[in-house]
Amino acid sequence: MSRINDKIIDIEKYLEELDEIVPSSFEEYKKDFQKMAACERYFEKIIEAVVDLGFILIRENDFKLPEDDEGVFEILLSKGIISERLSNKLQDAKGMRNIIAHEYGNIDDELVFEAISNELKSDVEDFLDSIEKFK
Repeated sequence: MSRINDKIIDIEKYLEELDEIVPSSFEEYKKDFQKMAACERYFEKIIEAVVDLGFILIRENDFKLPEDDEGVFEILLSKGIISERLSNKLQDAKGMRNIIAHEYGNIDDELVFEAISNELKSDVEDFLDSIEKFK
């Protein structure tokens, strides 16, 4: 359980740090390249930590290991730990994280800003609440 708790603490810290730097508007976000890059990096770190937390939970409960990172959310869904809506949202966030991290094609900065400023925190908090209820 301590690995789970340590990962939860990491995620909460990253969310707090992101919250401190995310601009209040898309225009401000787009103008400040350093802030934009920092926000994207926090987005990456948060999603990576969420996936790691899912893997830890799966391993500690001897669930079948997923074939890939997105499969983590499918397994947690199949075990009733997270909802279908949350599974889909986290899979989408993982896909966006991959686009940012690996620079596949053009990054839609407005979509990333929307995710960072309006969706990420609540989705990740929902995930953490689900994990807390399960453990």
